[in-house]
Amino acid sequence: MTQIRLIDIKKDILAENRMEADEIRQKLRGNGVFMLNVMSSPGSGKTSLLLRTIAALGKELRMGVIEGDIESSVDAEKIARTGTPAVQLRTGGACHLDAPMIGAALNELNLAELDLVIIENVGNLVCPAEFDTGSTLSAVILSVPEGDDKPLKYPLIFTVCQVLIINKTDYLEGSDFDLAALKDRVYRLNPEIRIVEVSCKTGNGMESWTDLLRKEVADNRD
Repeated sequence: MTQIRLIDIKKDILAENRMEADEIRQKLRGNGVFMLNVMSSPGSGKTSLLLRTIAALGKELRMGVIEGDIESSVDAEKIARTGTPAVQLRTGGACHLDAPMIGAALNELNLAELDLVIIENVGNLVCPAEFDTGSTLSAVILSVPEGDDKPLKYPLIFTVCQVLIINKTDYLEGSDFDLAALKDRVYRLNPEIRIVEVSCKTGNGMESWTDLLRKEVADNRD
């Protein structure tokens, strides 16, 4: 009987990706740059959060943005209108950003002139959680209209992220979204995760988010 040789392609791809991600982290450390990876479902408010963050911290931190989308450059154009350097990554079908893509984007930014790079990952809660981008910090956004059951359906992303941003809290009143149940589910997956509640529409809670990010960037310099 002919022997069958099994090759675990996914395992090999992830291992190679982690190696390149570690190289990216070393490069960022060498330039004193902090990199934030923001992940979420489509429509949860990633771009709105970035625009609010740029407005709040743009005068004290030099920022650059890497935008990931399957197609279009709509979000990068919005960022560029703020005067913030932006690089658009069009994946052409890939549902995530990985370390080689981020490495290519960083080559288009002058790291010597930046304190903070923010990645807006491709919108979904599955694939982006599997690929290390080389970021210093990873955050996931969950918006109230998506429901409080997402940690049950997509546990990995809540496990690998250090911050959960609950957005669109202006929808809480009158909704059946159970904030306490959500937090309990997330803390069971990741007891160390930090949770911030915001409304990018009204601005409520944004100061808590920007204070957290400001401190993370400062601590990264020490």
